[in-house]
Amino acid sequence: MTAVLSLSGVHTHIGAYHILHGVDLDVPEGQVTMLLGRNGAGKTTTLRTVMGLTPASQGGIMFRGQAIEGLETPDIAQLGIAYVPETMGIFSDLTVQENMVLAARAARHAGELDKARLDWIFGLFPALKKFWLYPAGKLSGGQKQMLAVARAIVEPRALILIDEPSKGLAPSIVQNLIGALRELKSQRTTVLLVEQNFGMARALGDTVAVMDNGRVVHRGAMAELAEDEALQQRLLGLSLGAHA
Repeated sequence: MTAVLSLSGVHTHIGAYHILHGVDLDVPEGQVTMLLGRNGAGKTTTLRTVMGLTPASQGGIMFRGQAIEGLETPDIAQLGIAYVPETMGIFSDLTVQENMVLAARAARHAGELDKARLDWIFGLFPALKKFWLYPAGKLSGGQKQMLAVARAIVEPRALILIDEPSKGLAPSIVQNLIGALRELKSQRTTVLLVEQNFGMARALGDTVAVMDNGRVVHRGAMAELAEDEALQQRLLGLSLGAHA
């Protein structure tokens, strides 16, 4: 499979702390790649490094054949990479509509949003249509997460980075998110997804990379990891079967 994103020997420092220790990672085009690992393994820093928010101190990052390490975050986003941080990154004082317009590079106001794509998003997340003119800060936690993902897909993106979208959400909302991400997957959207909900990881992942101590220590098919409890225990210290 062609890799839309490749990290090679990536090191990242945050102040005096050496967080990533030579990360090698390929994200195949048109697939969902799960990035798993224990807390503190370096998963979030990996996403932030790709986006230039925490710049790499060494190593290479290639996106569609172009070196992007050293680029500013807005320039990386312009290439077609969207990022949904764990904090969601929405603007609480703005309406749902205004949040969506800000995320759309080609729209200056709501009337310029792609109506067909907006209707598709409303089909994935009906609550956003209902609360279209509400301040985003008044949405529930699950609705805010829906808005965060919707902002990332308001226009077609070549790659979407998503950091723990199910964290703190009720199971019913998690299932809604799984359904929406499956729809993206059916459209061959490339996704790199950090997730601690292993049922979600198993449901969505095509490939998987497992991190430990700032390095990728395992790569392979998500289905193979999901079926190998001994490997799960060795890499993650738990069984996916206990987290369906």
